[in-house]
Amino acid sequence: MQVILTQDIAGLGYKNDTVDVKPGYGRNYLIPQGYAIIANNSNSKMIAENIKQAAHKAEKIQKDAEELAKSIGDLTIELGTKAGESGKIFGAITTNQVSEALKARGFDIDKKKISFGQNIKDLGEYKVTLDLHKEVQHEITIKVVAE
Repeated sequence: MQVILTQDIAGLGYKNDTVDVKPGYGRNYLIPQGYAIIANNSNSKMIAENIKQAAHKAEKIQKDAEELAKSIGDLTIELGTKAGESGKIFGAITTNQVSEALKARGFDIDKKKISFGQNIKDLGEYKVTLDLHKEVQHEITIKVVAE
């Protein structure tokens, strides 16, 4: 089943993308929640017209995301947490903690736009990807230290 996304959905696609999904997922979740519409001719034409009209605005949003990536630069965030003597931390580092640390530095990035390559359950340095825009991803380093 093909649907057109009405908003960004992590792991599936971005707003106005046409994606293939299983029929049950589309009918029972995406469409009733307002996350997608059926990809028929009339909806496709409507979305194409909206994209055409919003092209200038989308270009500005992309430039803003690129500027944000430049201003973040090679940022390293230090997160303190409780850890055992072997270097294992109690629990795990979450995207919410990284989002709060970025807000403290003046960068307002939603926790849904932050992704880790792996679960962070040990002390050390890790690379974190910030999904600032459809075409702009930025990597920062987080350093997990014991408190």
